[in-house]
This record gives sequence, C-alpha cells and structure tokens, in this order.
Amino acid sequence: MKKLTLLFVLLVSGLSFAQLKIGYVDSDTIMKQYSDAQDAQKKLDALIAEWKDENLKMDREFKQRLDDYEKRKLIMSEQKRAEVEKELVKLEDDINKYRQDKFGAGGELFKNQEEIMKPIQNKIFNIIQDVANENELDFVFDRSGDILFLYAKPEYDITNLVLEKLK
Repeated sequence: MKKLTLLFVLLVSGLSFAQLKIGYVDSDTIMKQYSDAQDAQKKLDALIAEWKDENLKMDREFKQRLDDYEKRKLIMSEQKRAEVEKELVKLEDDINKYRQDKFGAGGELFKNQEEIMKPIQNKIFNIIQDVANENELDFVFDRSGDILFLYAKPEYDITNLVLEKLK
C-alpha cells in the first residue's frame, strides 16, 4: 500500500496535478476466469503430475535398492559392495538430473510454461492496451502483486529526458 501511495504522489506531482485517468486489473482474477488460461493451466498441471509420478517411481526404486543393499551389504564381497554402491550413486544422480531437467531453472516446466502461457499473456496484454486506449486511461497497473505497470501513454515516458541529463 505504501508503494501505491508513493507511486500516486509521484505521478500527481510529476504531472503538475494534471487530471490523470488510472485503471488497474487483477491479473490473478483474469487468469482464473479466462477459459484459455484455465485450459493452459490444466495442460501444465497434467505434465507436472506425470513428471511427479515418474519421479515418485524413481524414488521408490532407489529406496528399494538402498534397503536391499543395507540388508545384504555384510554378506557381499568387497567388489560386489563397490558395484552396488556405484549403481546407487548413479541412480541417485539420475533422479537429481531428472528433477533438474523437469523442474529446475530452464527445465521443461519453465519452457512449457513459456510456450503455453506466453500467447495467452500476450493476448491479455493486448486487450488491456485496447481497453486503456478506448477508455483514455493514462496508466494501467496490476494489483495482483507488486505494482506493475501494464500500460502507460507514451507521452509520459521520460526515458529520453533522463538520458539527456545523464550526458
């Protein structure tokens, strides 16, 4: 709330008390109520469930092999024990690699989210811009999280003025 108040004060003072038209959207609500977004989320949820099931199978197999090893390690030869330990380490590495490949930064989940959600987000963003223009809004922000401007009239962009002063 403090950010919003500060933002509003800065906008009003920076524009010499000009009449501003500000709008906002709640992107969480839009995503929950927009059927294309719901369908996309279902696709992502199905992929996640499939990957979690596979990961669970891998975990069970590892635990089973580890338990078996713990029960038999005293009767194994040194060579056999080393082989089984090596297999267990490899299996554990494979499990960690699988998790990273699917759920890690830059993993398949990230790529699929980008691929599936990006067109929907672009469509929503374009409609927000259309609505802002139709209603002659100066600024539109998203109230779902941190203050995020989704639209601002180009006439309020002071980037070049800042760059000039920096020179």
